[in-house]
Amino acid sequence: MEGDDATRLSDTDHPARYWHRLDDGRIQCDLCPRDCKLHEGQRGACFVRRMQDGHMVLTTYGRSSGFCIDPIEKKPLNHFFPGSSVLSFGTAGCNLACKFCQNWDISKSRDMDRLMDRASPEAIAHTAQANGCRSVAFTYNDPVIFAEYAIDTALACRAAGIKTVAVTAGYIHPQARRDFYGVIDAANVDLKAFTEDFYFRLTGAHLAPVLDTLVYLRHETDVWFEITTLLIPGRNDSDQELVALAAWVLRELGPGVPLHFTAFHPDYKLTDVAATPPATLTRARNIALDAGLHHVYTGNVHDTEGGSTFCPACHRAVIRRDWYAILDYRLDAEGHCNHCGHALAGRFGPFGTPFGPRRIPVRIERPPQSSCER
Repeated sequence: MEGDDATRLSDTDHPARYWHRLDDGRIQCDLCPRDCKLHEGQRGACFVRRMQDGHMVLTTYGRSSGFCIDPIEKKPLNHFFPGSSVLSFGTAGCNLACKFCQNWDISKSRDMDRLMDRASPEAIAHTAQANGCRSVAFTYNDPVIFAEYAIDTALACRAAGIKTVAVTAGYIHPQARRDFYGVIDAANVDLKAFTEDFYFRLTGAHLAPVLDTLVYLRHETDVWFEITTLLIPGRNDSDQELVALAAWVLRELGPGVPLHFTAFHPDYKLTDVAATPPATLTRARNIALDAGLHHVYTGNVHDTEGGSTFCPACHRAVIRRDWYAILDYRLDAEGHCNHCGHALAGRFGPFGTPFGPRRIPVRIERPPQSSCER
């Protein structure tokens, strides 16, 4: 890693970490398994990391495509302070090339001018505080590619008592993974499918590094994480694949890790495939529950049964949901079932009035200046 060397930067670039020089004059990015090798002026596959004056720079530090306050259930995280609000933002670009991307206008953007909102890590933490948000989410596009900005923001949030959430595909190298998840409180990891063929053909990536990230999160960190698989008809929704996926989660991660099956809608380069039928989500959920997983959800559909949380001990509904709306809540502040006292897996706290399903755009506020800055 040579990211601390001096280089001439514009006001929109930031020294990047996780790279090294090659003997032929190029540099190699060490952030993710793509291992992009760049000549002067070239950008990586993510589009936001570039070789400039012999160094690597991040071109989106402090720049965002917009900020919104969302329900935490939208990430989706159903066991991380349910009912709370989260300040969400992303930048541009992505290190995967998913043909079915549901946020392609942001993640595939090559237009840096769309990054209209500028905000320091401290300003983001202040805005979350000022709006009563329990957490800040790095989402819309993958935060792995703006790791330096995400890490600095997570540290600023931690200093302000605000939690941080990463919504990510988990495609990251071990050293960057340690630094990134070392400051993150929760994550939702997209497990796109459970075959290498799907990953290679439809995402331009590989399955094994994502599984490595999930195992790392479970066994080497205290990060609360949940998994999401977008089910695409005829691509990753066969009984065989779903049985294998559920069995792997149970064996490697344990029964308490929540698994979300969400509905695909035709988008980006995969417009010739029909939307996921609700029955497919229900079938996938039943397969995973039959495999022994405790918390399996359906998403992007109105399905109270599939959206609700059930106690693994007494099997009663302890959180009833319809999409992002919480209809009933039966847990104490420590996450124990009010019916039988069983402790559910997750991160819980006192439950008041839930934020609800709304989405509120916000503008970033500058934090108050200290006396020495005035």
